[in-house]
Amino acid sequence: MADDLDTKIEQAMGHHDDPGAIPEAGLLGKAIDKLGLIFALSLIVSMLILINEVVLRYVFNSPTIWAHETTIFICGMVFIYGGLYCVARDQHIRVVLIYDAVSDKWRRIMNIVISVVSALASLIFAWAAWLMVQRAAFSPDGAVRLERSGSAWDPVYPGLTKIGLFLILAVISLQFLVLAYNYTKGRK
Repeated sequence: MADDLDTKIEQAMGHHDDPGAIPEAGLLGKAIDKLGLIFALSLIVSMLILINEVVLRYVFNSPTIWAHETTIFICGMVFIYGGLYCVARDQHIRVVLIYDAVSDKWRRIMNIVISVVSALASLIFAWAAWLMVQRAAFSPDGAVRLERSGSAWDPVYPGLTKIGLFLILAVISLQFLVLAYNYTKGRK
């Protein structure tokens, strides 16, 4: 009786088991899903940094020079990772007008086509991000020199953000290829 009540309460509140990455995402999808926890926790770190900054600024009149840029960097990286996370969990935006109206066979074909086209698009974006990384991470003579923000604190966050964008886009491309392969083979 108590279990039924707990189930009804969870359903009413919208609670459900987290399905994680879809089976077609393979081991890469599972790893992406697990790594998402670190990115989620970094949002809490970002919040704590901002609370610290508010207290230091308005209570002690002693603001920091690093809090603003650090939270922007953390939130930006979380946002970028969110795209990869959505791909692994099959929670990206999809126009379902046609998708939901076709048979399972045609959905599988559509999933293959969508995955291949998305992989190609992601590869193009990764190439564009690589061009940004070349300017943001290397000096003209080839030495590693990360782009800096130019602020009083001057962290290397702009260079790290561009590297992160490139890496995540490359992994998104790979994840779409894994999905296309597994949809082709009918694997789950």
